Amino acid sequence: MDIIDVSIIVAYILLSVGIGIWISRKASKGLDDYFLGGKTIKWYFLGLSNGSGMFDVSGTSWMIGVLFLYGVKSFMFMWLWPIWNQIFVMMFLAVWIRRSKVMTGSEWILTRFGSDRAGKASHIIVAVFAIISTIGFIAYFFEGIGKFVTIILPWDLTLQYGDLIILTSERSYALIIILLTTIYTVKGGMFSVVATEVVQYLIMIIAGVLIAGYAFINYTDLQINSVITDEWKNIFFGWQFETQWSDKFQTFNNLIDSEGYKMFGAFIGMTLFKGFFASIAGPTPSYDLQRILSTKSVKEAAYMSGFTNLILFIPRYLLITGIVVIALVNLAPELNANTGLTGADLELLMPKVVNLYIPVGIKGILLAGLLAAFMSGFSAFVNAGPAYIVNDIYKKYFKPVATNAHYIKVSQISSFLVVGLGVFMGFFADSINSLTLWITSALYGGYVAANFLKWIWWRFNGWGYFWGMFAGLVVASLQFALGQAKGSLSEGSFLYDLAQVQAIYLFPIIFGFSILGCLLGTFLSKPTDMEVLRSFYKNVRPWGWWNPVYKTLKIEDQSFEKNNDFWKDMLNCAIGIVWQSSMILLPIFFIIRDYPKAITALLVFLVTTTILKFTWLDKVRKIED
Repeated sequence: MDIIDVSIIVAYILLSVGIGIWISRKASKGLDDYFLGGKTIKWYFLGLSNGSGMFDVSGTSWMIGVLFLYGVKSFMFMWLWPIWNQIFVMMFLAVWIRRSKVMTGSEWILTRFGSDRAGKASHIIVAVFAIISTIGFIAYFFEGIGKFVTIILPWDLTLQYGDLIILTSERSYALIIILLTTIYTVKGGMFSVVATEVVQYLIMIIAGVLIAGYAFINYTDLQINSVITDEWKNIFFGWQFETQWSDKFQTFNNLIDSEGYKMFGAFIGMTLFKGFFASIAGPTPSYDLQRILSTKSVKEAAYMSGFTNLILFIPRYLLITGIVVIALVNLAPELNANTGLTGADLELLMPKVVNLYIPVGIKGILLAGLLAAFMSGFSAFVNAGPAYIVNDIYKKYFKPVATNAHYIKVSQISSFLVVGLGVFMGFFADSINSLTLWITSALYGGYVAANFLKWIWWRFNGWGYFWGMFAGLVVASLQFALGQAKGSLSEGSFLYDLAQVQAIYLFPIIFGFSILGCLLGTFLSKPTDMEVLRSFYKNVRPWGWWNPVYKTLKIEDQSFEKNNDFWKDMLNCAIGIVWQSSMILLPIFFIIRDYPKAITALLVFLVTTTILKFTWLDKVRKIED
C-alpha cells in the first residue's frame, strides 16, 4: 500500500477513536444517557447513525458476491433479512414502539404482558434472545473484517509457537480492529456511537461516490456487456433461474446450480412468506430498536425510520456496483477458470478489487470507508446488546439499587464479555454466508411467531411468548450446530441430508415449532391481566384482534376509537417496498450503463416518493405525542 493510503486510514482510525472518547463524558450521567443518549439526540443524527450501522463490511462483501453471480435479481436476496422490515417500521411500528417510553425491547415486553411470572418469563427470554443475536452478529462481523483486512494490508500478523499456529493473520487483524472499536463504544455509550457513526456515514458516502465514479469513467459499456448477458440485467424471473451467464462463463452457471437457489420462484416465495411475518414482528432487540427508543418523541421516531431508508441504499449500492463492475471486467475470466469455485470465494471479491485495481488515494478513502462500515455496525451492536444484560437482568434481578456509576461500570464489563463471546463464536464459523443464513433464517425464525402475535392478538400471553421464543431458539440452535457438524456426518444419512438444506427452506419448520409453543403456552395458562392489556392497547393502539379489550375501553370512554388503518398501512408498505427497491436498482442500472432501466427506476422512485408524501408523511405530521 502507498503511504498516502496508509496515512488516510490511520487518520480515520484516530479521528473515530478520538471523537468517541472525547464525547464520552456525556454518557456518565446514567443508564438512560449511556444506552439512549438521554433521548436528546436529533432524529436525523439517529437516522444517519442507524443507516451507518446497517452499512457493514461483512454484508457488503456478501452483497457484492451475490450481485456478481446472480445479476440484478440478487437485490431480492436482501429480502432474506428482510430489508423491508425497515419499511414496516417506518410506516407504523416505530410509532407503536416509541409510545412505550422504555429503554430496551425486553423492558417493552413488560408493558404488553405485565410483571407477574408470565410477564417475567417473557421478559427474560427476549433479553436472552437479544444477547444471543448480538453475539451472533459480532461473530458475523469478526468473520468478515478478518477476511477483508488480511488481503488488503501487507503485514503478516500470524502468531505461532513452533509449528503450532495460535492465531492466523486474519484473526489477528480482526482482533485489533475489534479492540479499537470496542474501546470507544464502551467508553462513551450511545453518544459516542452516534457521533462516530455520523462521521463514518459521511466517509462511506465519499467512498461510494468515488468508487462508482471510478468504475463509470474507466470501464466502458462494451467491456461490461462482453461479460454479462441480458438475463444478468433482468429483474424478472420464472419458477426456475434462467441461465445467467454465457457459455464461456459456464463455471458461474455451475455455481448457481450448486448453491440451492435454482428454484428461484420457491426461494422468493419463502422470503416473502418469512418477510411478511418477520416485518410485522418488528425490529429485533438490537441497535435499530435502540435508535427508535432514543428519539425525542413518537413523531421523531417515524421521521428517523423513514430517513434511514432514504439515506442507506443509493450510496451503498453505488459502492457495491462499482466494485462488481471492476470485478466483472478484471476478475471474471480468472474466476471462471477455477472449476472448484465456491460462494465463499466470491466473498473475497471486494478485497481483491481494492487491493489490485483501485488507484492510490481512492484506495485509502475506500478502505477508510469500509473500516467505517465495519466499525459503525459493530459499535451499534456492542452498545445495544449489553443494555439487556444490565437493565433487564442484572439491575432487575440481582442489584436493583446501586449508583449510576456502578451500573455503567457493569455495562462496560458486559460489553467486553459479549464481544469476547462473539469473537469465540466467530472462530468456529465456516463463512460469512453461513452466519448470514443462520442469523436471518434460523435465529430470526425463532423470533418471528411470538413477536408477530404479540401485536395482533389480545389472548396471546406471557407464557405463550416464552414458550414460542424458547422453542424457536432451541430449534435454531440445533440447526446451527448441525450446519457446523455437517463435515463429520455420514453421507446419505438423514442428518447429512438435512444439513445440506439451505436455512431459508427450514424457516417454516422453525416457525411451525415456534407457533406450536406460542399456542400451547397461551391456551394452557390464564390470559394476561385485563388492566395490563387495557393500558397497552390504549397507549400503543395496534390493529388486530383486540375486540374484548376495545369494548372495555369503549365503555369507559365513548370517544375511544380502534385502529382501522391495517389496509392503509399494508398499502403504504407495498408502496414502500417498491420505493426501497427503486433506490437499490437505480445505482445498479446506472453504473452498468443500462440507461432505459435506470430512467425507469428513477421515475418509480420519484412517483413512489410523491405518493408516500401524501399517504405517510402528512399522516406522521399530525401525530400528537
